[in-house]
Amino acid sequence: MVIQRKKFQGIRNIIRFNWHFYALVIGLSLVLIGMAFLSNTLWSTILFSLVVLAIFTMIVSLLVSYYVYDFSDLYQLSFLPVLTRANILHVHARFDEISTILSSKYPTCELSNADFYDPNKHTEVSIRRARKSHLANIPSLSIDSNSLPYSHQTFDLIVIFLAAHEIRNVKEREEFFKELRRVYKPGGAIYVTEHLRDANNFAAYTIGVFHFYARERWHACFQQADLTLTEEIRTTPFMTTFVLSPNGNAY
Repeated sequence: MVIQRKKFQGIRNIIRFNWHFYALVIGLSLVLIGMAFLSNTLWSTILFSLVVLAIFTMIVSLLVSYYVYDFSDLYQLSFLPVLTRANILHVHARFDEISTILSSKYPTCELSNADFYDPNKHTEVSIRRARKSHLANIPSLSIDSNSLPYSHQTFDLIVIFLAAHEIRNVKEREEFFKELRRVYKPGGAIYVTEHLRDANNFAAYTIGVFHFYARERWHACFQQADLTLTEEIRTTPFMTTFVLSPNGNAY
């Protein structure tokens, strides 16, 4: 299966949703350059060094984003299992890049798409901008993250792709995963793909890494939801997919 994405689609989205960060870096660099011209030799050297560091950091961030979102095989979703007859749930935060990919990957399966975005809860500027760029052609059901409108043990496969971290409230995030556990069908799996707040992503995104959560935070969330981490897949050095199943008996 070949997934067609537009050239530079990933990096264009990164810039579009986070343009304020890049504008800040460029603006700060211009200010430092101006200050350097008005300073003595020592301070000029220091200020120019800061400019070089800021620009270098921005370029590294963009190169990594290009590698992850445009060059790697991330969007082939090769980490997902082979299924022929199954009920699949894909949950996102309105910016949906993979429902059409899932539909193509699982043509004989029943795919449900759900959107948990709530503008009163999920208020970060990047997600608001991404929300306006809904890419998928497949409709999504608007849901409450704390109360999924599905019966117990409905889905064989649940996919949350670069969306769960948008639930910033710890309690809400735990309740969300408890709901995923409830609608999960025994014998299937829950796949959660995320950047982590780790050394690799810090090297790539510097302060931007704090938008992500550390591995330990995710593990604690899964434990609170009574989910077992059965596998951890590194799609790239900057991206991790957690594979989960319920502890003990399902609901």
